[in-house]
Amino acid sequence: MRILGWTAGLLGIGAVSLAAYLYAPDKPRVALEALYPGEYRTVLGMRLRLRDTGPRDRPALILVHGFGSSLDTWEPWAEALSVRYRVVRFDLPGFGLSGPDPTGDYSDARSMKILIGLMDQLGIARASLIGNSLGGRIVWNLAALHPERVARLVLISPDGFASPGFEYGKPPQVPLMMKALPYVAPREMLKQNLAIAYARPAALSEETVTRTRDMMLAPGVRRAILARMEQVILRDPAPTLARIKAPVLLLWGEKDGMIPISNAADYMRDLPPGAKLVRLPELGHVPFEENPGRALIPVEAFLAEGGP
Repeated sequence: MRILGWTAGLLGIGAVSLAAYLYAPDKPRVALEALYPGEYRTVLGMRLRLRDTGPRDRPALILVHGFGSSLDTWEPWAEALSVRYRVVRFDLPGFGLSGPDPTGDYSDARSMKILIGLMDQLGIARASLIGNSLGGRIVWNLAALHPERVARLVLISPDGFASPGFEYGKPPQVPLMMKALPYVAPREMLKQNLAIAYARPAALSEETVTRTRDMMLAPGVRRAILARMEQVILRDPAPTLARIKAPVLLLWGEKDGMIPISNAADYMRDLPPGAKLVRLPELGHVPFEENPGRALIPVEAFLAEGGP
């Protein structure tokens, strides 16, 4: 999770310094909506920011971002894919300009219901799903539980297996100083944490840092991020992964500093036979940001196997 790296760094900073130096209030929603375009739909009581591009009569692709990110992360891929596909991407509840979920529920089950509700509103009976990190965990769960809605599945460094601080069946170990998150947004700490997602930190643009920080400063988002972290309870993925019927492409940057490529072996062991793994040398956790053209090649080939 991108946010953990820099928030853990707050542990050594005193409360007085936090208040005086790191305090950052929310930014007005109207100003952020003017900077970052999108359309809005209310699904199950949740107001979602989304973009829906490409021909409406073409196969649908739905792109689901990772923790602390927004639909904007997909822009290079969306532009390229919209030539041949209907491409939908949206800010997950609690992130970006979708903002907090009024129910306060940030479980994967709630995220899946909202995604299905969005598909229903858009008239999409079946789509290929592409998910990164947290988004990967959401879409592989949906593919297993609702196979009739998923044509093909692309998982990019997906979350889901246990790791230090995230054990099966237990709430995560959220540091006490995370309680400061709703009041702070130190740009340099955020930049350092975002850089971990890149094999080449120099590929991280200042524009991306600014956008990510702006999205965090949207009203209520930082509290929502904290709530989501506190609600995560991982389950052993194996039984669920085995239920997936759709063809699967697993895409992983070999230099991923957030979810190591060694996890790919766990997925390949538990996914149904026929799943494909493509390793991306010299790329990290967000290959679609770091080198969009290179990372898209195997995805386009995989999607083309499903026909027009």
